[in-house]
Order: sequence, then structure tokens, then C-alpha cells
Amino acid sequence: MRAMMLLREGAGELEMCDLERPIALPGEVLVKVRACGVCRTDLHVVCGELPHAHVPIVPGHEIVGVIEQVGDSVAGLVVGDRVGIPWLGYSCGACVYCESGRENLCASARFTGYQLDGGYAEYTVADARYAFKLPRSYSDIHAAPLLCAGLIGYRAYRMTGDARRLGLYGFGAAAHIIAQVAVNEGREVYAFTRPGNDSGQQFARSLGASWAGASTDAPPELLDAAIIFAPVGALVPEALSRSAPGAVIVCAGIHMSAIPSFPYDLLWQERVLRSVANLTRQDARDFLALVTKARVKTSVSEYALPDANRALADVREGRIEGAAVLVP
Repeated sequence: MRAMMLLREGAGELEMCDLERPIALPGEVLVKVRACGVCRTDLHVVCGELPHAHVPIVPGHEIVGVIEQVGDSVAGLVVGDRVGIPWLGYSCGACVYCESGRENLCASARFTGYQLDGGYAEYTVADARYAFKLPRSYSDIHAAPLLCAGLIGYRAYRMTGDARRLGLYGFGAAAHIIAQVAVNEGREVYAFTRPGNDSGQQFARSLGASWAGASTDAPPELLDAAIIFAPVGALVPEALSRSAPGAVIVCAGIHMSAIPSFPYDLLWQERVLRSVANLTRQDARDFLALVTKARVKTSVSEYALPDANRALADVREGRIEGAAVLVP
């Protein structure tokens, strides 16, 4: 099979390689990849901002494909099922976190496209526990962003409670999905983009945002909650400065630049600053049921597998409205 691979840590780009097609071991499924989303986390892996990647590695953790082989002891999945494979690819199942439904915090967890070969390839294998059947209402390329942008965004969104005025900092793949969920639930969405990104702001308004502006602009009202999707630490005090008493600020990325110091007054009055790590299987089940009911649409730009480096560059430079998706 063909695969785009990171051959050394921090290399900054991928190379096309010919690999032996994998087989499904007990507890695994072999999946023929039909589409794989390009996530900002992939950039962090490729550029070495997430250290200790298991190189050489095939990146990609927003995988949509069809099962071609089922390993021994797999239940509930059969050859021909269309499944999605997300970032969290393995957990031990026995620690205090796993036993309490928080396998996203398992110390032995392994991650797709980081420690386990991912979906920038024609085939991949996955732990069957982390392969999820997908709604039929989504095509392959439109389902792909749901597997991380959607799932991690949804976990972050749930952490905002019942906030009525929700700010989204960084209006990319995750925000364009969560904005639709929030609007569907009757919330007011305030979208923050890079300064000068008029097209991104217009895109946010087209999805129902009540207001859209630059990340340094003041929204018309104080926020009850905000999710920071952009990996920019300086947005933390910025978002706090725009928030109402009792607001929750959620940092949704796996990597973020250093957060600058800020006066305690920004955090006072019971504002909360928290992070979100990875996802759980329950997140996947809940979110995949929700998006169909909410009629969430994903906006995608399609790339051929050999164009993975160009797709990553476009994500880095903010040239994508919605999500980039590779199609082997």
C-alpha cells in the first residue's frame, strides 16, 4: 500500500512510501481508508511540537473507511461496515480512569497517527473498541472532520455548561462544526478569527454566528463561555478579559504556545480556566447521534493523498474554510 509518512521526528514534511499492507490481529480491524481529515494536531506531530512521536509514523486520526478484515475476538463489527477511527486509539481498560469512563486520561493510552499508524494511507488497522459506525447521512469526506474536529470540539463544548453567549476563538474545522451545534441549541455564537480574516468571519456568520470579528476585538456582550481552538496562549487572557463573571474558558487543543502572565482580576469572580484532553468512547457515541439530529454540515476541501504536505500547509496558513480531507 501507499502511505504518507513522517520518517523522523520534527522533519516538518511527509514522504510517500510503499508499505506492506497490515493485517488485523486479535481485537483489531483492517480498514480500507476512504478519507482522512487533516487536523492541526497532525501539524504539531509533523513539526515536532508534540514530542516523542513513534517515528516512522503514518499520521492522520480522522479516518473514514470500510472494514476488510476482522481479527479474532472482535464483536459488533463485520466486514463491510463503514467506521470512523479517532485520535484515541487504545487504552488499558483497567486503570482508575478507564474504569470510571475517563479513558481519555489513561496513562497507557496510545493515539492514532502519533503512536499508532493512522489514515494518511490506503489501509490502516485499529483497535476495534475505537472504531465507530458512522451515520449514513454523511459521505466519506464529510464524515471525516467529525472524528476529531467534531469529537474534541464536542467534548470542549460540553464543558461550557449551559452558557448562552459562547465565544469560539479560531474558526477552523472544529469551530465550524460546534457553531452549528450551539446555534441549533439556541445559543448565541461569537466567532473570533485572525485579524483581517474577513472571509473567515463571513463564513462564521453564514453558519449562524451572531457576531464575528478579530481575536483582539471586543464582542458586543460579555461571554458566558469561550472555547479556544487556536493554539495561541495569548488568547487565554484575551478571552478572560471578554468574559462575564462565572464564565468558563476551555482550552481545546492538545498543544498551545505559552500562556503569558495575566492579572488575577481576569480570573476573579469565579471564572474558570480548564483544558480538554482527547476524547472518550461515550463522547463518540453521543456526538455521532447528535450531529444527525442537529443536521450539522461539514465544509471540506479535498486533497489527493500525495498532496498531504500541501494540505498541511494550507491548514497552517488558515487557507481552509472548514476542514481539509485527504482521499487515497
